[in-house]
Amino acid sequence: MYDGRKGSSSPFEQTVYLLSAAGRAADALLADRWRTRSMGQTHLAVLSALARQGAHARPDLAARLRLPAPEVSRALDELLAAALVQSMVVQVNGRHEVVTLTAAGEVALEELHGDATAVQEELLAPLTKGQRTELNALLRRVCAKAARAAAGAQPAPDRAAG
Repeated sequence: MYDGRKGSSSPFEQTVYLLSAAGRAADALLADRWRTRSMGQTHLAVLSALARQGAHARPDLAARLRLPAPEVSRALDELLAAALVQSMVVQVNGRHEVVTLTAAGEVALEELHGDATAVQEELLAPLTKGQRTELNALLRRVCAKAARAAAGAQPAPDRAAG
């Protein structure tokens, strides 16, 4: 691991840079696979949320995913056109369009996960099974710390309002 105080050859050997490079490579490989399915990260996020948490109103889904509403709406329109989700109008405290996952959407989600598994196998081919397990456990810890740090950087909700 790079440590500028110990004279390592390059600051780009720091773990943070290597994680970033590996992430970019994984994103590019996934994007190539998903492009053949006319899918992307937002499609995956929408399908995953509907599979895990069930039906959502459009604006609620965008808020849950913490993605821009127009981006989620565009993905939903594409998923609706492909019959991977279905839409219904519900009259509860006003009129809301609610979207749910279809059986074809469940299949599509499994295919996206299969693509991710294939990319993972490709990228982690140089590692043994034990090293892959260890890397996964370490990255889970790093991601948990990153999530806590990001949550701490978020402005606190206004508790006076309400």
